[in-house]
Amino acid sequence: RLAENVPIPADNVKGLLEFALKQKVDLTVVGPELPLTMGIVDEFEKSSLKIFGPTRKAAELEESKVFSKQFMERHRIPTARYRIAAAADKALEILKSGEFAFPLVVKADGLAAGKGVIICHGPEEAKAAVHLIMVKKEFGASGNKVLIEEHLTGKEVSFIVITDGAKILPLVTTMDHKKALDGDEGPNTGGMGAISPSPFITQKLYSEIVETIVFPVVMRMLEEGRKYRGALYFGLMLTDAGPKVLEFNCRFGDPETQPQMLRLESDLVEILMDTVEDNVLAREAKWTNRPSGCVILTSRGYPDTYEKGKIILGLEKAEKRHGLTVFHAGTALDGAKVVTSGGRVLGVCASEPTLAATMNKIYETIPDINFEGMSFRKDIGALREES
Repeated sequence: RLAENVPIPADNVKGLLEFALKQKVDLTVVGPELPLTMGIVDEFEKSSLKIFGPTRKAAELEESKVFSKQFMERHRIPTARYRIAAAADKALEILKSGEFAFPLVVKADGLAAGKGVIICHGPEEAKAAVHLIMVKKEFGASGNKVLIEEHLTGKEVSFIVITDGAKILPLVTTMDHKKALDGDEGPNTGGMGAISPSPFITQKLYSEIVETIVFPVVMRMLEEGRKYRGALYFGLMLTDAGPKVLEFNCRFGDPETQPQMLRLESDLVEILMDTVEDNVLAREAKWTNRPSGCVILTSRGYPDTYEKGKIILGLEKAEKRHGLTVFHAGTALDGAKVVTSGGRVLGVCASEPTLAATMNKIYETIPDINFEGMSFRKDIGALREES
């Protein structure tokens, strides 16, 4: 209804370039991380095509956790203590040294679809994580190196900005819910829902994050010859010692960006075009004060192995509700039917005068939608009410 789905895989950079040239596409916006790390922005720019996203060198912030950690260490950007291991026996040696108390975190260096970060509560779990990543090669070459990190505690928040490489436009704050199950239990996921604004980011903290983390990252990347232009996602932990960086994503957040877009009153395309033209602050970005929220509907088994091809019913009824937006994620067309094609299938989103009204609207709508094995958290936004 809104656009044509073109069957070109995201990692087919040559095919995407040929399509954009043939169709004379005015602006390309890169969603997933893989084509960014493959240099799609570099290739489009060589052909004088406008494209929103970081170059291959800049995207290394997300592609390599080792690079990002060393970058932060060089420039004194607050993050967790860490050690790097390029072999399993070295990783086990670090674990045995007692340098890091449990719980600790074992991370695959490269891209792992959000599954390469394992919190380990004891030695056996840590050994199993190292074996999974470095010996079993669960994530392929992404596990050639691992990081062993101290486990930070506090409130986890997302902070997303758009930058032209020198100036920044922060988006309204959000809070993601990463755990699969209610009460923040179960394994980590790519995100089960989000609310905006974040209940934990005060104006003072907002300024501290911009001054001690966001600006230094953007400016130091520029100084290192890795000018960063695009959306930059900061995964942060609000510790007793102040905000610290957990991770970078070189793209918009999912599911954080859905509620952010519901609050954006300005034209997103104009902002993205200004960014590509190195003037992200060319016009003021206007936002509504109304809170917003998003609940993700997932396939049975997510974040592990999940089923695909399940028929989705009730979308038309849900979308008829005033003020309700359903974003598609893991869906596909099978003839005239919409079916599941991923782990995170749909994002049910709304924006109302209060957070309580927002979440009520979402949860009242979800029963309209049905597919076999549909799962979702029933407590998205509850932390805000408790705080």
